[in-house]
Amino acid sequence: MLTLEPPSEPLESAFLDMAAEFDRDGNSRYMRDATDFAAFLARARDEAAGSHLAAGTVPMSRFWLVDDGRILGSSRLRPVLTPALEHEGGHIGYDVRPSARGKGHGTTLLRLTLERARALGLERALLTCDANNIGSVRVIENNGGVLGAEVPSLQRAVLIRQYWIDLVR
Repeated sequence: MLTLEPPSEPLESAFLDMAAEFDRDGNSRYMRDATDFAAFLARARDEAAGSHLAAGTVPMSRFWLVDDGRILGSSRLRPVLTPALEHEGGHIGYDVRPSARGKGHGTTLLRLTLERARALGLERALLTCDANNIGSVRVIENNGGVLGAEVPSLQRAVLIRQYWIDLVR
């Protein structure tokens, strides 16, 4: 059964496994957190509480999509946005580990994270993705994403798609 869980000590080995898989795939995004898991958990708690935030950052809750003790993906939920996040980043970011892609887990991960956003009182959520990331485009559109604009990234030489998802039911 798939569940959406916050980072926790019992999932440390599952997280280290996911981080290593991303790293083997050429993406080292989780390696810093894997080298000091206790510090990562403390930082994640602070980010969720909105305390000890670095300048220019916003509160953020992290979640893991877990299936039988294995982490299939990760999401990040930001209830407020900076101007930079309004352009690229949005309310929710997510990724699925390489071996779990193409199996519908991204759609599930985003759906469950949108439920958390709705519970926080957000009426709509902004999501962005690279225009050429067909998998992410499908995940967002499968969750009701409506394309608002396509804009150049301010950080990289790519086009960014900005989607809105209505959370009011």
